[in-house]
Amino acid sequence: MDDTNINETNASGRGVWDSIYHPFENSLLDKLSLSHPDLPVHILNGYAVLFSDPPSDARPVKIGRVLTSLVGITCLRAQTGVGPQVTSHVFGLRKAFQDGTFKQEENGPIEGGEWLASDEGNLWILKSVDSIVEAIGGAAGLNGGTTFAPGLGIRASKM
Repeated sequence: MDDTNINETNASGRGVWDSIYHPFENSLLDKLSLSHPDLPVHILNGYAVLFSDPPSDARPVKIGRVLTSLVGITCLRAQTGVGPQVTSHVFGLRKAFQDGTFKQEENGPIEGGEWLASDEGNLWILKSVDSIVEAIGGAAGLNGGTTFAPGLGIRASKM
């Protein structure tokens, strides 16, 4: 990978970050840097890049922001203690439809995407993951009836 690819990839990742967190993109990075000065660098140069597709010549199928957000939500929801991260990914999914950036995806519209980004769709995603976690780990896997990410205050038994 040459410097051009690195710069393009970093710019693409930053573009996605800015799109998701606008108008708070810079203040959020400032807040993250209070935890550790390198945290924003690692997020933008590593984590945020995951939300941007590689150059079209590198991969024939693009996952895109919407489906990547969906994967992020589901993976994080099944973990313990990551409620803020789940919330952030839900926010990113919703924002893709609020600001219209989902339309920039080269694979065209995501069937059911707008519904998934709604309140009802968000609850369905979370409930579906909770059901899978309960099926695999039993009620104990849901921390006594709550999800692995109880910070959202959504109980699986109420859905």
